Amino acid sequence: MNLTGFAEGNKIRLLQNGSEYFPALEQAIDSAKLEIYFETYIFNNDPTGQKIATTLIRAAKRGVSVHLLIDGFGSYMLPENFIQNMLNAGVKVLIYRREILFFKLRRYRLRRMHRKLVVIDARIAFVGGINVIDDYSHPYKQAPRLDYAVLIEGPLLHKIYAATKRLWLIVAWARFKKRWVCKKKLQPTDKPEGSQRVGFLIRDNLRYRHSIEQACLDAIKNAQKEIIIANAYFLPGIHFCKALNKAACRGVNVVLLLQGRIEYRLQHYATHALYGNLLDAGIKIYEYHKSFLHAKVAVIDQYWATVGSSNIDPFSLMLAREANVVIQDKAFAGQLRASLMHAIARESSLVARTSWRSKSWMYHAIYWLSYALIYYTQSVLGYGQTKISKNETA
Repeated sequence: MNLTGFAEGNKIRLLQNGSEYFPALEQAIDSAKLEIYFETYIFNNDPTGQKIATTLIRAAKRGVSVHLLIDGFGSYMLPENFIQNMLNAGVKVLIYRREILFFKLRRYRLRRMHRKLVVIDARIAFVGGINVIDDYSHPYKQAPRLDYAVLIEGPLLHKIYAATKRLWLIVAWARFKKRWVCKKKLQPTDKPEGSQRVGFLIRDNLRYRHSIEQACLDAIKNAQKEIIIANAYFLPGIHFCKALNKAACRGVNVVLLLQGRIEYRLQHYATHALYGNLLDAGIKIYEYHKSFLHAKVAVIDQYWATVGSSNIDPFSLMLAREANVVIQDKAFAGQLRASLMHAIARESSLVARTSWRSKSWMYHAIYWLSYALIYYTQSVLGYGQTKISKNETA
């Protein structure tokens, strides 16, 4: 079965931040009758994580088959007793690539499970970028992380359900948990639940290595009026940068909302290496300062939109398992665009081309060296060659 592609007749609900996402998720879990598949990169032992764990335990105790897949690196701080409490209650918990030991670093260990997917009774799905972590668990506690997810009902569940079961099957067999593989397969509905056309995209290291990136590139190349991209970790390759520059040169209003706070210093500086080239092309860059930006979304021509887990950087586009949805719907795109424009207008600052160019050579050297280091490391680790030109990035 092709795990990607579009389906008609879906109902999509946009969820912004944990304040909207977690109540909807808890309600859906509490309504589960048969089966839950839950994938997340980070599952934190904080009030939010404890509440979601309690909800999953409650479901398992009433006979629901609960499958929780967490990433071994993203959730490495999750205590063993926390996991054991869920196991004791009947929640099946698997860890994707349990650890990264730096003195035993291997290429395959860098391939993480970065997806945030939940499927309940093959009738409701959540897809997005929100981890199981408290919104305010960061240094800037006056505001939550800016992030998004969607709640999906409709025929697209066929593809999402197949993808979650397939990954669970792979990890269960690898962990010798054959008895945790459910042979019964629920049948998602073919009945339309709405009127929205939605596509489901995954990224893996086999058949779907470039599906998310290619979908974004195709939309950018076909853009006529406007491109708005909000991305937490923005470090695209040359082809992506060229596509944005060409769009701006043909008169498309290209707006980037990027991380303003320093979360990972090397990544932050590397992203800045791209600013000069993008600003010279007429692209507007805003930096989000109210809190941490964790969004991975885009809106193009107020009709095409994507929400998911994939950043535009080497980790997401070349190494990690990711999942995004693409929605072709004017109303949904308008709602997401309004949210982004609010963040741009009230919670972000514009990067001025003149002030950027006036920075000392030392700053630009640091940015360039950070960029080169990230891509050189990725190249050495053997995940494809990426040509880097100082003229392309400075």
